[in-house]
Amino acid sequence: MDLTLLLTFGAPLAILAYVIYSDRFPEPISCILKIFFIGVLLIIPAGYLNGQLISSPSQTYLAGITEESLKFLAFLIFVSKKFEFNERMDAIVYGVVISLGFATYENYEYVYVYFPEVESLKIAFLRIFTAIPMHAICGVIMGYHFGLRYFDNNSSHLWRELFIPMSVHASYNSLDSIFLMFIFNFIAFFYVNNLHKEFMSFQKQKKIEKEKKI
Repeated sequence: MDLTLLLTFGAPLAILAYVIYSDRFPEPISCILKIFFIGVLLIIPAGYLNGQLISSPSQTYLAGITEESLKFLAFLIFVSKKFEFNERMDAIVYGVVISLGFATYENYEYVYVYFPEVESLKIAFLRIFTAIPMHAICGVIMGYHFGLRYFDNNSSHLWRELFIPMSVHASYNSLDSIFLMFIFNFIAFFYVNNLHKEFMSFQKQKKIEKEKKI
């Protein structure tokens, strides 16, 4: 198999598979696929909004605002009322699914469309450590706070489920070197890993999946 192709699609799908199978009560594959492709389709409005708002490299932080807002709306419209969305861990799973649906198609564009073919392998490799994990990190954060608001009846998480991912994404986009992006993701990984482990620990105490929504 072509290495560039493997890295382009394999990296986001590997992260996605890990999150999906870390769920003690796995979500139906049909739901995962539907929400994933909704994430893919978000590239269309995101592309339009970014094109309208961003006129120079110094404004790329605005993409963090537009893209995370669209992911949040997709979560609110297509996930929150689903019958299958019935526990806190589901929020992290679907948050990551939406984010990596978006990131997978964005990865394809950066690797195969925006840069010369001779640079494709390099771009695919670098994005394994930069943009791909960043999108996953934002998905975990959004899902974590969404889950607490919906199933813990804690309204203080309302602003966090959108503002924190937007801030993380915008801050990442403001960095001007691959090294700083890598360090940023490395630090953020430990933070979101603790959030994920918190929900995993909560799951282990449960006998049934379903939790009461607000």
